[in-house]
Amino acid sequence: MKMFTTRAVSAVALAATLLGGIGIAEATTLKLSHQWSDKDVRHKVAEIIADEVKKADVDLEIQIYPNGTLFKPKEQWTPLTRGQLDMIVYPLAYAGGRHPEFNLTLMPGLVKNHAHAERLNKSPFMGKIEEILNGAGVVTVAKGWLAGGFAGKDKCIRQPKDVEGMQFRAAGKSFEEMLVGAGASISAMPSSEVYTAMQTGILDGVNTSSSSFVSYRIYEQVKCYTPAGENALWFMYQPVLMSKKSYDGLNDAQKAALAAAAAKAEAYYSEEAAKQDAESVKVFKDAGVEIADLTAEDFAAWQEIAKKTSYKSFADSVEGGQELLDMALSVK
Repeated sequence: MKMFTTRAVSAVALAATLLGGIGIAEATTLKLSHQWSDKDVRHKVAEIIADEVKKADVDLEIQIYPNGTLFKPKEQWTPLTRGQLDMIVYPLAYAGGRHPEFNLTLMPGLVKNHAHAERLNKSPFMGKIEEILNGAGVVTVAKGWLAGGFAGKDKCIRQPKDVEGMQFRAAGKSFEEMLVGAGASISAMPSSEVYTAMQTGILDGVNTSSSSFVSYRIYEQVKCYTPAGENALWFMYQPVLMSKKSYDGLNDAQKAALAAAAAKAEAYYSEEAAKQDAESVKVFKDAGVEIADLTAEDFAAWQEIAKKTSYKSFADSVEGGQELLDMALSVK
């Protein structure tokens, strides 16, 4: 690459400005923040994007900050929208307080399985979510969904009647509303506290992601596991997002390299997410835990409870909520 002195670069930049803003290629470093360890699938997705962009040789680098080292998990949204942070891997429902429409990306029974999630990604529903993101100063780089399931300390959980009288930890407000509608009581806590709560009898059941079920060794405390399979109730949208201000600052070659890298990362994300579900089943089986797969009828029964609780709550409290919910539910 041809080298310029500082004076020469300044002269070229000034000339470009005077000639109508024709830019010159300058090396750009983007900061990407997330809350997980460097062993997590979401970190790997970020790494693929960073590695592929670097290989494209377009004067663009992405520096990754895992483990919440740059910003705490729920504090990433505001600096992203202001262009003070370039990129994040982020559970979109975290921003549901500012944009309640995003709560639909953690809603029971909205996504049935990974193939369904792929169809939802290409739907008008996701187009509407992207419009809201753009309005907030954010663009989506790579889409991704992670699934989860249920586990019972003393029994299997297949149908709504199975949770009657149980003390439950649920992942998200909408799941809490659905479980209460089915007759359970809720004890709110992070996934990291579930093991001890089950061990001490505080919890009878838990709902969380496939990866958390394994990483927190929940298989040591439960009799039965209802995994994410062909019929899954729990899915959470966790895309790679970018500040629109940062994105608009890239040149065409850099944007093209980022798009190519994102396509590769997104394909990996989808494949690996499904793989994590299958691996969690193996871990629980090896630990002697019974596996209870949901049938289509079980899924429909849970969705009926969700319609009367979580869906109704969302539609009643969010402007245009029913229309957006219908858009999502129309994707089969």
